[in-house]
Amino acid sequence: MTGFEEYAALVRELSVRQRGGERAVAAEAERRRGLHAAADQLGQRLTAQGQRLDQLGRAIGAAGPLAVPEGTPAVAALASPSAVPPSGAGAGATGGAAAAPGRPEVGAYPEGTVPAPRTPEPDPVAELAAARQLADEADRYGQQAESIAHRPTLLPTWSAAARAVAVYAACALAGSVLMAAAALSPASQAVGLGLVLAVSCTGIPLLSFLAGHLILGRWGRPVMDAGPPSSRYVPLGFVICALLSPSLYCAVLVAARLA
Repeated sequence: MTGFEEYAALVRELSVRQRGGERAVAAEAERRRGLHAAADQLGQRLTAQGQRLDQLGRAIGAAGPLAVPEGTPAVAALASPSAVPPSGAGAGATGGAAAAPGRPEVGAYPEGTVPAPRTPEPDPVAELAAARQLADEADRYGQQAESIAHRPTLLPTWSAAARAVAVYAACALAGSVLMAAAALSPASQAVGLGLVLAVSCTGIPLLSFLAGHLILGRWGRPVMDAGPPSSRYVPLGFVICALLSPSLYCAVLVAARLA
């Protein structure tokens, strides 16, 4: 093989290696662009989660806004994927024999300047996958919190109609007990039983209805409800209190007379 042929073979080999290096550089640049795009997408997702948590906090009456912590490990790693951690040696430490050639008294590492073991560089892909997993868990917990916030405080698993019936019936029962106590008290003998019965049969059911109406308005509606106000079943509540309170009162009164 002549010298020119050897030269041409070396040029071809150099060209192949150069093209391979260019492809490797392009692949690395594409990988970094993909990582940065994924990090930006994750950052937007975390920002949206933070805004949703702020809305939820204001809806439930939290003291302050719920902030999403910044600078997560994945985002920090993706922000500088080529960052190299420090070696651990001091700034003024000598480099051993490599830093002082021709000096036999200087060893590979002078006494007291042995560098600490280097921390392995974090893997951006693994950090991004871990951040996505944490974001998924945050989404699940956020959905659970919103589901709880859309339920009323009082009897959250009951339907609205069943809750209203239970509340008005409980208020009617309390009113009937109050009516019976007023009718059986010694003071009612001086005022007159007829007047006590008239006041009890009109005022106590009305008070029972108002109490049930207020209870449903305070604890019977969801903490976070963007729709129209839930019905308090006013006609149903009025009928329950108007019929149930006197009926229970009569039953209590008859039982007290027969005892």
